[in-house]
Amino acid sequence: MRSEHSEPTEETTEEASGGGRADLATTAFVTHRNLLFTVAYEMLGSAADAEDVLQETWLRWAGVDLTAVRDQRAYLVRITTRQALGRLRTLGRRKESYVGSWLPEPLLTAPDVAEDVELADSVSMAMLLVMETLTPTERAVFVLREVFDLAYDEIAEAVDKSPSAVRQVAHRARAHVAARRPREIVSPAETQVALDAFRRATETGDLQGLLDILAPDAVFIGDGGGIKQAVLRPVVGADKVARLLTAGAARAVVASLRPVQVNAYPALLLRLDGAVDTVLAVRVDEGLITGIYAVRNPEKLSHMREETRLRR
Repeated sequence: MRSEHSEPTEETTEEASGGGRADLATTAFVTHRNLLFTVAYEMLGSAADAEDVLQETWLRWAGVDLTAVRDQRAYLVRITTRQALGRLRTLGRRKESYVGSWLPEPLLTAPDVAEDVELADSVSMAMLLVMETLTPTERAVFVLREVFDLAYDEIAEAVDKSPSAVRQVAHRARAHVAARRPREIVSPAETQVALDAFRRATETGDLQGLLDILAPDAVFIGDGGGIKQAVLRPVVGADKVARLLTAGAARAVVASLRPVQVNAYPALLLRLDGAVDTVLAVRVDEGLITGIYAVRNPEKLSHMREETRLRR
């Protein structure tokens, strides 16, 4: 049974009838829910925390006087951004005591997400990791401006800063991201080619084949969260990464991986006894794999059971 304070869904909206203020609030929230989730997820890199933010957003939205709201979408984005900013600071403290490396929570996504090139790039594991290097306010401004194309005055209201200050933050965030992101947006097709070569070389123990597809400064990051076995620190350098992946145990794992669409890009998924065990995503620059991200923490794999709908 759902609580009266539970966030509404498309199903509960269809059940509601007869109009009224509550129904209008519910309809508006459900209409924009996928957008709001995308905003929160891009700010946090955590689907579980994004879901919590949406619950908090609904509780506040349900008490708003809708007659005073000119733009419901903008108002909801503003609430979501503020809640996500608070959650982002809490998440930062949790990461300080996290066991091993922290990676974004992977999402199983539908093929249509990849058709929106800018959205796909913004939710890629590589870009989410780049955004981890921004301050909370820089990340909020970057996401709202660069991904969702909000006006500076709208962003200013969401982050409680003046439009001129937001412009400065946006400029700083863009420069910061540009220095760390792939030089060009890599298509899912390019990623697939590199991933196929990686998988073939690893499965056959072809060390040279693996070295050929890895960039010299390639990095392997594992995230077990202290629950599952994973490398505690990043492994850096093509030779070290290749030797790690061609070891007997690693080869057996990779041989069991199956293709899947994760965060709008081709990735690999391992199931053990029917349960998701590992998600492996890659970052590709100029045809070579520069980053390999293996998520094993079971608390981060719940959104790999069914596709998550993202939108701008």
